[in-house]
Amino acid sequence: MPIDAAKALAAEPRTGELSWDHKDVQLYHLGIGAGVPASDPDELRYTLESRLHVLPSFATVAGAGSPGVISGLSMPGVDVDLARVLHGGQSLRIHRPIPARGRARATGRIAAVYDKGKAAVLVMRTEVADDGPLWTNDAQIYVRGEGGWGGDRGPSTRLDPPSREPDRVVERHVREDQALLYRLSGDWNPLHADPEFAKRAGFDRPILHGLCTYGMTLKAVVGTLLDGDVTRVRSYATRFAGVVYPGETLRIRMWRLDGEVRVAVSAVERDDAPVLADTVVEHT
Repeated sequence: MPIDAAKALAAEPRTGELSWDHKDVQLYHLGIGAGVPASDPDELRYTLESRLHVLPSFATVAGAGSPGVISGLSMPGVDVDLARVLHGGQSLRIHRPIPARGRARATGRIAAVYDKGKAAVLVMRTEVADDGPLWTNDAQIYVRGEGGWGGDRGPSTRLDPPSREPDRVVERHVREDQALLYRLSGDWNPLHADPEFAKRAGFDRPILHGLCTYGMTLKAVVGTLLDGDVTRVRSYATRFAGVVYPGETLRIRMWRLDGEVRVAVSAVERDDAPVLADTVVEHT
């Protein structure tokens, strides 16, 4: 079995130094669609260095070379074909607002391995700190064809959306070159750029990074329901329920609840095919 759960869980954590500055933050924001319209004051908070706010989802790319999804696939006990890998979900907890310039230490390890029958799920946890904790990232890595060894199936995180109509619905267009721009923040998986690789992975053409949709969605929530205040976000979790192709339109439905926003995202052009599900933004 290419995945040895016991060996993966027992492996020593990997550590690395991270650094970033305003250029990295601005590039990330542009990669998730910020800057349209270019002179809009709400957009300048994400694109102009003199008034820069850091969207918390920047934590998923900060430092570019930090432990993450690709790093998790090279941990002891893990030997899989990248073409069989999908990003199944992501959760992020923010301990302090992220500065526009920083240095920190990242510690990454495989926190769980689940047997889903026809697939395995690896939970790659990255904890980042400078003088104290900054953020904790959990990436759920879905590996097709690697389950079935009789291991723990893991918890169920499915959430039924509220039964009432959404409080807000917004649409966000994904540019044709969105994946090419987003990957410059450090996710070089060829699935998002190389048509031949995408076909080998079972897709007609390259797909958008799930974490790009993740960032676009959080930006919409912050701008629509959190008064544009990025510091109000405490945690953000989602399950990647379907793919997005560059050029499509995201329909983002939002429900206000006590201390959180529930979100569902779909692809407009494919009859509202689900994209993000079980999505929760906790806030102050």
